[in-house]
Amino acid sequence: MRIAFYTNTYHPTMSGVVQSIHTFRQALSNLGHNVFIFAQEARKYKDTEPFIFRYPAFELPMQQKYPVTIPISPYIDWALPILKPQIIHSHHPVLLGRAAADKAAELDVPLIFTHHTRYKLYSHYLPLDSKIVENVIDTYLDDYMSKCHHIVVPSESIKKILVEEYGISSQITAVPTGLKLEQYEGIDGQATRQARGWGDDIVLISVGRLAKEKNWDTLIKAAAQVMKKYRRARLTLIGDGDERSNLEKLARNLGIAKRVEFTGSIPHPEVVAALKAADLFCFASITETQGLVTMEAMAAGLPVVAVDATGTSDVVEHGLDGLLTKNDSDALARAIEKMLDNAEMQARFKEASLKRAQSLSIEAMAQRLIGVYNQAIEDQKAGRRVQVQRPGKKKRWYEILDLNF
Repeated sequence: MRIAFYTNTYHPTMSGVVQSIHTFRQALSNLGHNVFIFAQEARKYKDTEPFIFRYPAFELPMQQKYPVTIPISPYIDWALPILKPQIIHSHHPVLLGRAAADKAAELDVPLIFTHHTRYKLYSHYLPLDSKIVENVIDTYLDDYMSKCHHIVVPSESIKKILVEEYGISSQITAVPTGLKLEQYEGIDGQATRQARGWGDDIVLISVGRLAKEKNWDTLIKAAAQVMKKYRRARLTLIGDGDERSNLEKLARNLGIAKRVEFTGSIPHPEVVAALKAADLFCFASITETQGLVTMEAMAAGLPVVAVDATGTSDVVEHGLDGLLTKNDSDALARAIEKMLDNAEMQARFKEASLKRAQSLSIEAMAQRLIGVYNQAIEDQKAGRRVQVQRPGKKKRWYEILDLNF
């Protein structure tokens, strides 16, 4: 099968979406399929993968540079028909997502959309009334998903949200990003501990973009409480983002700066090695769509203590392979201490985490995605698209802005 992935971000940008796209591409290629990537221009980056097609882009002036892709390229307009994709799979609804929809219509092939992100939770980034922004997002997603032949979501909890908020009753499937389990084999955790200077410390570790919606302040405040009881405890945060300086300041104000390590962005093999060397994975984000970093921690054999939220609750079963708490630093701290107090629980959860990770291999998820593609091809031939019946749907832009014309 010939598959075109359209994404606003790909290497060298690092994110959960990029990781998902890259992982699926490798797995689909290993199954004998051709996957073409259409992504943002990266002037100082040399692609090491074949069949990467770049649209023009510019970067927003943020601490963690974020590309804005311009969905116009005469070269790609010429090349795409020659590649003859049988599926166009969009990973964003805007910019190249819109280009994907247009190309699918032009080439008369199915359009698949993966709803990676809970977009409305990012409305605070815009200097506008959040209600207006959320209504605009709802209306745009309503229109975009109606053009698709299938919606992919990374977890059952996100599927439930889309069904409830947009009235989608069919042609929607949960396909989590699978794990490359072989990358966890043969890693010497003890050597990594020594190299990172952890020694015999109790290492609490977490991974993700340092942004407000990831709820890092709750985790850092919880860690500060734990450190009062466990003097050898330290917190390692892997990732970077605009909130880093604020979080470093918070650690200083709490008097734990020397026990909180901000690694910044590091290569993925180093992330895996750090997870294998740590003692406990802690997570407070309430905006996850899948909980991929939590899955990776479980594949490394780590017990999990996390805030009970979408994405995370899809992969962690409370009392079996981790502990889930309400969104509160005190509750999170108590759960971490409960785990650290009980060596038998840690050993049992570690075994359960490894077992859970085995069921989430990328090979199994790639096969599931191929099933989605085959169904989309049948639906496209039959003229069936995703039916969106959002409650309270407003059809006119001026109604969204509450203007009377």
